[in-house]
Amino acid sequence: MINILGKNNSLLSQYLSEIRDKDIQKDRLRFRKNLERIGEIFAYEISKSLNFETKDIQTPLGTANQAVLSDKIVLGTILRAGLPMHTGMLNFFDKADNAFISAYRKYNPGGGFEIKIEYMSSPSLEDSTLIISDPMLASGLSMILAYKELIKRGKPKHTHIVALIASQEGIKQVQKQLPKDDISIWLGAVDDELTVKSYIVPGLGDAGDLAFGNKE
Repeated sequence: MINILGKNNSLLSQYLSEIRDKDIQKDRLRFRKNLERIGEIFAYEISKSLNFETKDIQTPLGTANQAVLSDKIVLGTILRAGLPMHTGMLNFFDKADNAFISAYRKYNPGGGFEIKIEYMSSPSLEDSTLIISDPMLASGLSMILAYKELIKRGKPKHTHIVALIASQEGIKQVQKQLPKDDISIWLGAVDDELTVKSYIVPGLGDAGDLAFGNKE
């Protein structure tokens, strides 16, 4: 299942327009805050698909019959670019456990690159609902490798993959290489072009650098 939130006009559209704007991008604090806000929007939308149970809640004046979240949530993200969106989702799923994966591009002398997983920290994922976020789903390889690394810690009952901007190619690769029945994909927007260096066009640039500064 693919959910593209940017198809309908909402505040996400406003934040996405600011995140793409090369002049507004110069304000790193605003860039990070917009990613955080978008993470909150994704969390709210995903929550509508989760499982709830009814409980009696004692108020100062009586008892209220109230639905509360019953799923065990694990929020995962790919360092470092995914941290602001992850923070936004953690603001809403405030009782969630957390998983972190360090992935980077290793460029080959003859051209091209491969994705390397350097570090992973995760609780058990058995019978949990896993939500993995990364601002950009370009070639899809980072997300695919991150998922395969995470499920070594147990099989989630369902996984939600979240990206602000995706390429058509990245979506195809995720659908091809990951189990369709157990995964939902949540996107802000889909861009058509992917360069030979796997950058999305028009995209927004390097989300990690824009949020936290250039790396060597």
